[in-house]
Amino acid sequence: MEKMIAYCGLVCTECPAYLATQKDDTDALQKVAKQWSKQFNKLFAPEDCICDGCIASTNRHSSYCHECKIRACGIKKSVRNCAHCSDYACQELEKFFGIAPEAKASLEKIRKVL
Repeated sequence: MEKMIAYCGLVCTECPAYLATQKDDTDALQKVAKQWSKQFNKLFAPEDCICDGCIASTNRHSSYCHECKIRACGIKKSVRNCAHCSDYACQELEKFFGIAPEAKASLEKIRKVL
């Protein structure tokens, strides 16, 4: 499977919510909801975790995707992901890198070949 890189640099195709969605695995979605609820101190239901990936053209995105400022900006600017943005790395992205350094590494790798 080809990697799907979200606007922020996370690898959607490695996300447990994405994997559970693609397998149509309701038990796995319940586990993701429980994990995210604990991790983010916010209640997630299994249906909140259904996701085909940040950049997918379907309407199945996790509940957070609909409030993600980075995703909204990427869509507005019509970039493949933030590595392709002329404003890289903006303040919003820099804040995100503080909690997800693996996302920065992913985007930096892409920028090296642009």
